[in-house]
Formats: sequence, structure tokens, C-alpha cells
Amino acid sequence: MPLAIALLVARLDALAATAWRAGALAGLVFGAAWIGAAVWWLFISMHRYGGLAAPMAVAAVALLALALALYLAAAGAAYVRWRSGRVVADASFFACLWLLAEWARGVVFTGFPWAASGYTQIDGAWTTLAPWVGVYGVGAWLAGLGALVGSAMVALARGQRQQAASPLALAVAWGLAGALVPTIDFTRPVGEGATARALTVTLLQPAVPQDEKFAETRIPRLLDWLDAALREARSDLVVAPETAMPLLPAQRAAIAPGWWESLQAHFASEGRLALIGAPMGSHDVGYTNSAVAMGPGSVADYRYDKAHLVPFGEFIPFGFRWFTELMRIPLGDFSRGPVRAPSLPVGAERLGPNICYEDLFGEELARRMHDPTQAPTVFVNLSNIAWFGPTVAVPQHLGISRMRALELQRPMLRATNTGATAVIDHHGRVVAALPPFARGVLDAEVHGREGLTPYAWWVGRLGLWPLFLLALAVVVWRATAMRGLRSVGQ
Repeated sequence: MPLAIALLVARLDALAATAWRAGALAGLVFGAAWIGAAVWWLFISMHRYGGLAAPMAVAAVALLALALALYLAAAGAAYVRWRSGRVVADASFFACLWLLAEWARGVVFTGFPWAASGYTQIDGAWTTLAPWVGVYGVGAWLAGLGALVGSAMVALARGQRQQAASPLALAVAWGLAGALVPTIDFTRPVGEGATARALTVTLLQPAVPQDEKFAETRIPRLLDWLDAALREARSDLVVAPETAMPLLPAQRAAIAPGWWESLQAHFASEGRLALIGAPMGSHDVGYTNSAVAMGPGSVADYRYDKAHLVPFGEFIPFGFRWFTELMRIPLGDFSRGPVRAPSLPVGAERLGPNICYEDLFGEELARRMHDPTQAPTVFVNLSNIAWFGPTVAVPQHLGISRMRALELQRPMLRATNTGATAVIDHHGRVVAALPPFARGVLDAEVHGREGLTPYAWWVGRLGLWPLFLLALAVVVWRATAMRGLRSVGQ
């Protein structure tokens, strides 16, 4: 990623201050290519499973990529217009513009931060920055490094070897400064010492093709496998993925009478805990995409309702009903659950469920940690991304969960329909996993964590505003200073 950013900055550095429109175009092309390459698999959900004509699906992905690239286009224009020619100052300025562009992409119109640049460092040299500044801070660090390399590339292209030495040396120092941040355990195991005990878990991966998931003729066979896998589990916790039970409550009585109630009775009598993804609600009260607990006592009353809904998939944005009606996607307008949802207790642990792409939003997961005594000690993601077929979407989503584990220093359990079903430790390492796109059951152990990382502390209280306001202040200061200098020069 730093090299790609360097190429962009080299192009921007070659432009005169009056060519800010060319800077905007360079940012737009770069951003559209980057986003389009990262999320092309949306075509599969719209065309193959949604029935949208292929040309329209291609156009929809292209328009989405262009729309999300507008933020980087604005950053490119601002950099060209207000850069000073001083290497360190310009690198810092570009890093702030990059951070603002990624922040805007992650929050505007409910946010779409998929493929944020910081995710490239999951196994990279700068992962130790994550518990301090999160994925956006890591991305800004990469942007500053790329800007220094880009400045050196421009000098070398012009045959100015001496001028290239300074930004290259600064790039090395910048990179080393980030890489030398030590790995610090800000959190501690739950029940340290003699009371420490691992939580045994069973994660289910049904591997149901998306075109069969909601077909009434196939549902009985799916429920037979799911029922057997849930009942055979002997761990403290068994998790079935998002919409593992694909039927609404009103449909269950007709298609699978007694199935749900029988499972509830089983887990209540066994003294074990199950967490099952299922749509809940009714036409009168509204529907939710939920994770429902089954177990003894008050545990059976727990339900997590998804808070951060997917545009077009789980709610229809204003003015776009015509677009969703072109597709044959079975689930629509859901109601939102609370962002600061309560944790689910299991033994000494507290589980923090999240569904599908909710783990993209680390700032929202961190809000659940405001009260350390109630904060999740383990996060649990229930997903179904069979919508996107056997594509790069699966490892991408795994990387997203790993970044959340790094930022918050909490283990993350992932129970998914087609992958990646995995156990991730508090350092973002995958310690157990199932092969994707194959039916399976994963038995493992997990040790929960208590305490807060610096990132969890500040973002849980203030959200992403500190990063945004700091970057905005730098950009405003630079714009004001450069306008003043140019006024004096005139």
C-alpha cells in the first residue's frame, strides 16, 4: 500500500498548484480503481443472487466505486492546491487529508470502510500501532510514509539525486518509528491465576449456497443438519451463523413446527449456551436481524439485534426503492438494535455479539466497553457472506475481524455460513479455522480479556472525533497559511 500511495503522491507532486482539478482527477481514478478492485464481488450478490441484469450490476459497482472515490478526489485537489514544497510538512499534510478521506468514507451514508488502507498491515510491520490509533490511524501512518517515498520518486525522476536523499532518509525513519512501537498487552486474561479457565466453544459452518438458503424445499434438510450439530456440541458455547435459522417466527410454525421450541428446551436442560442467528419480529412490530441465546435461566431471554444495517440489503435508502425492486433479494427493511448493546454472560466471560459487517466499525464495538465491568471479554461475529461466492470477500472479512482484535485486544470468534469460521486471539492471530466453503464444525478454546487499550479508551468515549478534528485542524491551518503566503506574494 505505501508504494501505491507513493505513486499517487508522485503524480500529485508533479502538478502545479493551479492544476488542482488534475489532482482531483488523479485522486478519483486512484480511489475508484482501489475500491472497485476491493469490492467487485458485490456484482455477484446483485447479478447472480439478486437477478439484476449484468450490465446494471456492473454499472452499480462502478458507480459505487466512483462515489466512494470522491473523498480521495477532494484530498488530491486539496494537496495540489495547498502543498508547501517542504517534505515533512507536505507528508504530514497528505496523511491528514488521507485520514479525512477514509474517515468520510467510513461514516457518511452509514459508512462503507471496507478495504481501508490500514487493513493491509494485519500481518505487516505496523500492527503495533493498532491498539493506539486504530485502523484509520494506521492508514494515515501509511499515507505519510507513501508521501515521503513519492517525493523521493519525483526527485529521482528529475535527476535530482541529492534532493531525493532527504525524503528517502525520512521515509526510513518514519517506517522504523512505527515498526519499533513495542507490543504491549494492555489487557489481561479473565480470571488470572488459579481461577483462569478457558471457554470451550463450537462454531458451526453450514456452507449453504445462497441460492438454496431461503428455498422452502431445501430448508428442512438444512435444519436437520443444524439441529444435529447444535445438539451434539459439548462445549460451553455453540454458535450458529447469521440467519442460520432462515425462517421468520411466523413461518416456523408452518415449515418447521416445534423445531425452535425443542432446541430451547434442550439447551435449558443441558445447562449449555447456544447463540443462533435468526430473523426475529413480526409485521406489526418490525423485523430484526438477530442473534438469539438459548440456555438455562435468564440466558434464554437474551437477544442481540443488529444495529448497523447494510444499505439496500437490510434497509432501503430514501429514493432507492426502485433499485431494490429490480432484485430478488428476500430480506428487506429491518429495525435497528441499540449500538451499546449489553453483553451476554457465559461463565466468567461476557460475549459481545456482532453480525455481518458490524465488525467493520471498531468505534461502535468500542462503545460497548465504556463500562469496564460490563464490557465484552470476547467478541462473537455471526456472518453470512455466501452472497459474494468464493471470492476475496472471505479473507477480507477475516482480516477485518483480526484488526478489531488488535485494536481492542479481545479475542474474536467467527461463526459463518461459508467462511471464514475462525478463532482469533487478542493479538489478531488466527489460532483455529475451518476451510472455507465446506460444511464443518470447529471445536476450540478461547481465553477472554479484561482491560482497555488506549484506542478502546478514547474511541469508546469520544468516537473517531479526536482523529477527525486533529486532521481537520491541520488541513485548515495549511490552507489558511498557504492562502496568506500567496496573497503576500501577489
